[in-house]
Amino acid sequence: MAPNKILRAMFAAAVEAALPKHAIPKFMPRKPRGRTIVIGAGKASAAMAQSFEKHWRHPLEGLIVTRYGHGAKTKHIEVVEAAHPVPDEAGMKAAGRIMNLMQGLTKDDLVVALISGGGSSLLSLPADGISAEDKRAVNRALLKSGAPIEDMNIVRKHLSNIKGGRLAAAAYPARVETLVISDVPGDDLAAVASGPTVPDPSTFAQARAVIAKYGIEVPASVKRHLAEAKHETPKHLDNARARCIASPQQSLMAAAKVARDAGYRPIILGDAIEGEARDVGFVMAGIALQARRFGQPIKLPCAIISGGETTVTVRGQGVGGRNVEFLLALAIKLNGAAGIHALAADSDGIDGGADVAGAVINATSLTRARKLGIDPWTELSNNNAHEFFKRLGDQVITGPTLTNVNDIRIVLVDG
Repeated sequence: MAPNKILRAMFAAAVEAALPKHAIPKFMPRKPRGRTIVIGAGKASAAMAQSFEKHWRHPLEGLIVTRYGHGAKTKHIEVVEAAHPVPDEAGMKAAGRIMNLMQGLTKDDLVVALISGGGSSLLSLPADGISAEDKRAVNRALLKSGAPIEDMNIVRKHLSNIKGGRLAAAAYPARVETLVISDVPGDDLAAVASGPTVPDPSTFAQARAVIAKYGIEVPASVKRHLAEAKHETPKHLDNARARCIASPQQSLMAAAKVARDAGYRPIILGDAIEGEARDVGFVMAGIALQARRFGQPIKLPCAIISGGETTVTVRGQGVGGRNVEFLLALAIKLNGAAGIHALAADSDGIDGGADVAGAVINATSLTRARKLGIDPWTELSNNNAHEFFKRLGDQVITGPTLTNVNDIRIVLVDG
């Protein structure tokens, strides 16, 4: 099989391993004596709801919110589509309706929360005194700042009436069972979708520190709210339990199996790689070249695999995209080295601000770009990697995958 086909097969296997239809049936909660209410948010939440309905043999009702284009057909659970990564009115209304569903519940009732990546933006309910536009302004600034996802979520939790465990607190005394498809480094369930049903260890002081660290200008209402720090997020939730049902590591292992079956020795460098995307690309190029020259850290032919979520500090006119920026930096550093092929893509099918999962590179990428009059360094400096790979015809386009376990990066080094 050609390297390009192997790369795409590895990515497909990684996505397949994280699909809700495989994960949900293994984690069905016990039937309550009272009502069952299913709520949720995230890019995979509609597919999660669809699978949950299929395997739940008792009455239920509910509402989930997912990204536009990521819906799935359900019978009893209402699916609302909203904007991501910047919240819109549809998402905010849905969040308010979900909170209303938590009113008047008893200890005999069950709330099932279906949570996946993307839920932070989709489940947006600004704290009292903060307007929707002020919340959106902060969110846009965070996305451009280069802050890692854990720092962004600390701020989001403390500007919200629903995140950081507040949703589960509102459901008390009902039992809350949360099923999570993880897209965060280390599978920290308090961080996925900003943990609406999980106790939050972070504080208002930390949120203020993040704003200061990245020099983010915030509206007066946000500055006042963070300074007053009136209603801290709950640190303990006696009525709530959260379980991870699909994780980046599972997907990386599925990709590794495909590589092994194709004759490559797989090595997984980690499921929680972070940092500026271009810096990670430069480092990964160094590892690939070391493998090619010396058979270290693994003998050839090999597949160097990693996951996690890098960041892009957008300073140019492009739209960013951490996977394509990683790949462009990787290609520049490899400088046409023979026998090295790579793919990087987001498992949800969306890389940054573009409806493109990612891209592929090989030894000819830079040569082909220069023949088209494209300067790789200029495009990297301009955060314009999506346009770079579009012009080369090397994009990976999947459409919505209906899951989200973060990024899959693969470098094949031939023998």
